[in-house]
Amino acid sequence: MKTCPITKRGPQRAGGYSNRTRATQFNPTGINRRQLNLQKKRIYIPELQKTMTLTISTKALKTIQKRGAYATLKEAGLI
Repeated sequence: MKTCPITKRGPQRAGGYSNRTRATQFNPTGINRRQLNLQKKRIYIPELQKTMTLTISTKALKTIQKRGAYATLKEAGLI
């Protein structure tokens, strides 16, 4: 399963039709699965003087930008 190791998020399930369609006639289209926006990134950690390659979500990238690589990866248990 594709999950982000930092945010611990996985794919979501979503409905397939709008409320207007639901109001006029019963027309089910099934359940869609929305995948995360996962990116493969090389992240440099200055405290350790190391580079790690991770597949993380774009939300996790924003978290790393805000809080720093070392603090975020340590909290997630990747260091």
